[in-house]
Amino acid sequence: MDLAQPAPSQPETRRAAPGPATPGEPGDGNRRVEYPVTVAVCTYNRADRLPALVRALRRQICDTPFRLLFVDNNSSDGTAEVLQALRAEPGSRLDVVHEPEQGIVPARNRAVRESLASEYMLFMDDDELPLDGWIQAAVRAMRESGADCVGGRVIVRFEPGKRPAWLGDDLLGFLAQVDYGDSAFWIRDESHPVWTANVAYRTSLFRDGLRFDARYSRVGNAIGGGEDVAMFRTLLAAGARLRYAPDMVVEHHVEAWRLTRRYFLRLHFRSGYRHALYEMRPRSQSVLGVPSFLLGQALRQGGRFLERLLAGDPRMLRQAMNFTHACGMIAGCHARWRQAAKGASRAHR
Repeated sequence: MDLAQPAPSQPETRRAAPGPATPGEPGDGNRRVEYPVTVAVCTYNRADRLPALVRALRRQICDTPFRLLFVDNNSSDGTAEVLQALRAEPGSRLDVVHEPEQGIVPARNRAVRESLASEYMLFMDDDELPLDGWIQAAVRAMRESGADCVGGRVIVRFEPGKRPAWLGDDLLGFLAQVDYGDSAFWIRDESHPVWTANVAYRTSLFRDGLRFDARYSRVGNAIGGGEDVAMFRTLLAAGARLRYAPDMVVEHHVEAWRLTRRYFLRLHFRSGYRHALYEMRPRSQSVLGVPSFLLGQALRQGGRFLERLLAGDPRMLRQAMNFTHACGMIAGCHARWRQAAKGASRAHR
């Protein structure tokens, strides 16, 4: 079993409040926004990709008025100047805000606050491009089905000649690819997660304070995160209505630095670390905070990896990913134990 994703988080609040938004409700700073749909993109140091992205979004046709919102998270590559120039071009309204707190979660939560006056908020990433009809497909799916959250396809694209031979289709999900087929369906469990690479929410979900969990943030090009996984699981637990919409499609450009075996191993280690640090309960049978069963699990996973490595089994990378996930869980349990020990020491001073 592959264990690449973090467990459910404890967000700032677990309460979700499905239902229609109030048109014209004040957003951040008591501004009134006349657009029922906000398309939000959090961006950091990808100035070269922004013109094509903004123009592709402005080519979208939707029967409901929409605006574009870009959250610049302290970019240092000229992003601010590029976005300012794009604002002056004809087409859909483009709003730009600067989020000074570094990290994907502060940026996403800023986008949420800035979108509360709209009824729907769509997220995509700054290394993607929407296919024609993306916004209309998201709005139609939510409007006609009554869904609170809708996720669509994410198709991974590589530059010519850049895809490594070892990178099989079974690994594309770890690069954010999502494709659950051609039919729409309700998502009722964790077997079909949707990511912020391509997702739409009713903003009413966030009106009582629900936000992305800061513990799962990442800064810049750091590996890991999981804030969208935590949000997905929180919405499931809260009984929100989640749906998959196959005609809601974006293309995801994969940067070269992700196309290494080391990236996949570090991703799994980080996922295991955060899962253990935030989600696992302390066990009575443990060594320096690490449950005994977890030590045995890591040894077994490591042994299986060595067997596949020596046999030249092409599945050895998947097994190595499981092993590094187990190692990350050990590190996370030990880190939590150390934090608890420090806290107890300070309390006795």
